[in-house]
Amino acid sequence: MREIVMDTETTGFDPSAGDRIVEIGGVELLNLVPTGRTYHQYINPERDMPEDAFKVHGLSSEFLSDKPVFEKIADEFLNFVGDAKLVIHNAAFDMKFLNAELGWVKRPSIPWAQAVDTLDMARRRYPGAQNTLDALCRRFGVDNSGREKHGALLDSELLAEVYLELMGGRQPDFTLSVVQSETKTEGAGNWQPTKRPRPLPERLTDAEREAHAGFLASLGAAPLWPATE
Repeated sequence: MREIVMDTETTGFDPSAGDRIVEIGGVELLNLVPTGRTYHQYINPERDMPEDAFKVHGLSSEFLSDKPVFEKIADEFLNFVGDAKLVIHNAAFDMKFLNAELGWVKRPSIPWAQAVDTLDMARRRYPGAQNTLDALCRRFGVDNSGREKHGALLDSELLAEVYLELMGGRQPDFTLSVVQSETKTEGAGNWQPTKRPRPLPERLTDAEREAHAGFLASLGAAPLWPATE
């Protein structure tokens, strides 16, 4: 099972109002295990950077001016994503922007069914609680001390750890193993349990036997199971 934990940074909230993606980050998981393969790209939005957006991610128009436009990286991005599930915190926001950008450069959109929303997962698991990425990091003990501002790749890496916790804990490759003693004895590989030196004591009292017999007699019919000693 291949998944991409993904995040984007943008110039605002609404692509239909002219806002654009300025950064994409992604972390690849295979069967819930990080592979070490990542995707990271800054993008020139070909517009100014609103002050409110700059305060969130710290990406200025000057910094982004020499970065490629989305059309130049669209195919590389789609090749990285493939048909993997996209694990996104508040997926509706990022998917709206990604599909808007893809549509503007005449590339196929990403099906909404391909997205997994960790915000929705967290809300169902912790109704009424704070479920921002920072709040989830605190809840699961994920170190987010380096997150002074939003960053697509850093946030993807943090979200990957949070996602594994939401999926039941960071033990996807847990396997049972035999722990052997440092001192090996002959025939240890053919070990078999030994018989008890004495049988376990009787746990049923005479009063309990009589009560059970009385209950069966009260049923007025032969029991479905045979009597045993």
